[in-house]
Amino acid sequence: MTDASPKPPMTIFIDADACPVKDETYKVAARHGLKTYVVANSWINVPRDPMIERVVVEAGPDVADNWIAERAAPGTIVITADIPLAARCVKAGASVIGPTGKAQTEQSIGMALATRNLMDDLRSSGEITGGPRPFSPRDRSSFLSALDLAVVRLKRKGW
Repeated sequence: MTDASPKPPMTIFIDADACPVKDETYKVAARHGLKTYVVANSWINVPRDPMIERVVVEAGPDVADNWIAERAAPGTIVITADIPLAARCVKAGASVIGPTGKAQTEQSIGMALATRNLMDDLRSSGEITGGPRPFSPRDRSSFLSALDLAVVRLKRKGW
């Protein structure tokens, strides 16, 4: 016998601090009629739309991340460049996409965490590692494609 209880609606969570693809996310979410939560630890401007909700959490390390991770589940899409947050959300069954369009999966998140930790160790030992490359129009395009693909995949699964 199958569980006939309805699935919760598909939802998008944006880790909004320094996220360069909020506007792109709003457009895709509107096209698919998805509720979107924009989570930050300070007030951030969002469009006046009942499907977009601003969530301002307390200031402090990982407070916004914790808010998102506690709600991440199958049927949710999380937009974040934060690798530890991505790992928590992948573990919870959420679809996770970085601002450059890179999807984090169970297969990729371990290597992403290891690389992040290595780079963090190098920086803390005084090694000059440089920062991330500048965000490009190609990254924006890749993100739009990845987000649309994630939505379509979830819809095919009945979300």
